[in-house]
Amino acid sequence: MSELVTGEAVALELRPAKLPSRALAVLIDLAVAVAAYVAVTVALVASTAALDEAAQMAVSIATFLLVLVGGPIAVETLSHGRSLGKLACGLRVVRDDGGPIRFRHALVRGAVGVVEILMTLGIVACIASLVSARGRRLGDVFAGTLVVRERVPAGRTPFMPPPPPWLAGRFSGLDLSAVPDGLWLAVRQYLTRMQQLDPQVGWAMAERLAADVAERTGAPAPHGVPPAAYLAAVMQERQAREARRAFGGPTTPHAAEQPPSSAYSPYSSYSSGSGATAATGPAAPASAAAAPLSHSPAQEAPQDSGNERPATGFVPPA
Repeated sequence: MSELVTGEAVALELRPAKLPSRALAVLIDLAVAVAAYVAVTVALVASTAALDEAAQMAVSIATFLLVLVGGPIAVETLSHGRSLGKLACGLRVVRDDGGPIRFRHALVRGAVGVVEILMTLGIVACIASLVSARGRRLGDVFAGTLVVRERVPAGRTPFMPPPPPWLAGRFSGLDLSAVPDGLWLAVRQYLTRMQQLDPQVGWAMAERLAADVAERTGAPAPHGVPPAAYLAAVMQERQAREARRAFGGPTTPHAAEQPPSSAYSPYSSYSSGSGATAATGPAAPASAAAAPLSHSPAQEAPQDSGNERPATGFVPPA
């Protein structure tokens, strides 16, 4: 299985598509586009027979650009990276950080694709895909995108934990525009693989990522909140905004978007309490998670009557 891996050896669940499946998807898309181009050309020839030769040539060029170039760009933009061929092959175009593409990404891919696919019969695209470690053609390199396999077995998909209930929706007013895609990718990779790391190494990595996010957003983690919980809350807020932007919806998250308090959370490695000081590493004080958060008690997580610890593994603010 091919996976994306960061410098910290944290694997990302997205699997880059191989050249055969990408080539098959491109052939399906080209067949559909050429069929549409022929149909439109025949209709235009019949309707513009009275025009002079220069006008007919202009109409032909405009038809080529609109159908064979503009058509794929519009389809990838509206479908968020799923063309007809990619849908049939179980592929999808995503950004380098795993998020959905936008119009500018589809525009760059389509413009470069005219040269490396249409004009060179796909030879340049095949060579670039074979040379690239992640199978990217030139259009993907310039657009900052990646074609990945969307059909992944459910049992092998890593779980990205939700934030604690008392942090859900806490950062709804945060400005995330200054955070680069590469940093989002690193945060996502850390959250999906945090349970596979040594506790002290994972804590240090979370502190470094949280500091980078706080530096670019201007909002550091609230006092007493472990860095892993801060990263999960900020990542959930970004994903909620991406979902509302892609599928439409209100500007403020609904209560249904908040994770239930009884949900499993893998943050117990970084929680405070009896026996947790060594897991948090030397940089984490034993009473850090119990510090007040200066918010209403309504945000407190319910206590588990069995072991007197919240369901998320964190001690909520007093």
